[in-house]
Amino acid sequence: MLYRLLFTISLLFSATIISAQIKTEEKVFSLGIIRQLHSTVLNEERTLNIYLPEGYHKDSSYPVIYLLDGSADEDFIHVAGLVQFYNFPWVKVLPNSIVVGIANVDRRRDFTFHSRIVKDIKEFPTTGGSEKFIRFLEKELQPYINSAFKTTGSKMLIGQSLGGLLATEVLLKKPDLFSQYVIVSPSLWWDKESLLKIKPATISNKTAVYIAVGKEGKIMEDDAKSLHELIKSKLSNGTVQFEYISNKDHGNIFHQAVANAFEFFGGLK
Repeated sequence: MLYRLLFTISLLFSATIISAQIKTEEKVFSLGIIRQLHSTVLNEERTLNIYLPEGYHKDSSYPVIYLLDGSADEDFIHVAGLVQFYNFPWVKVLPNSIVVGIANVDRRRDFTFHSRIVKDIKEFPTTGGSEKFIRFLEKELQPYINSAFKTTGSKMLIGQSLGGLLATEVLLKKPDLFSQYVIVSPSLWWDKESLLKIKPATISNKTAVYIAVGKEGKIMEDDAKSLHELIKSKLSNGTVQFEYISNKDHGNIFHQAVANAFEFFGGLK
């Protein structure tokens, strides 16, 4: 009899727990907003993942951080987390900033210029569209963000690998498109390092550049150092920094490098 009573109480208790679980209200945890922007230049729809800082107010103005490889399954989530952390009042390395993650369609196409190397063309047949993509950034994306949100005019560009190649191309050809550049493990080997051989446009001393590479092989490491030397000859007042992160490689350097870049830019104030 006692066993049956205990068994009945146990069933009732379990039913109560199950009922409580069923009635628990779930809410969506939102990290940002997703918008679609039709690009006439690229002739396609582009997805933008946008993080708005804590306390965002439509009547306030904010710097904008443009993130290449900005899909949700790429770098948007962890970079937005870094921005949030460096926005905290007790850290306050960065001002409250908007992050615009540019989701990829074909990164090999968008982040590379035309190569004269037969092997490059054969292995990556869709490449060579960086000129159009840079025009998209300048003529469509930046004006759209400036119209959709109040911005301060401070603009940062972040890119790694082929994204670092694209960021380098922008820096050398149209440096005024952005105020700060975070260039991590740039694929400057593309087209036999021809980008390092062009004559750079005039770079304003108000521009700040952070370049990083990890333990990624002689070509990658030497090219990153050469880029630093080239930019250092064009900038003064300590607005360019190179960092060799010896305990990271191509696959795991990005998060640490972006954090270090934010601290470097924060120290320039």
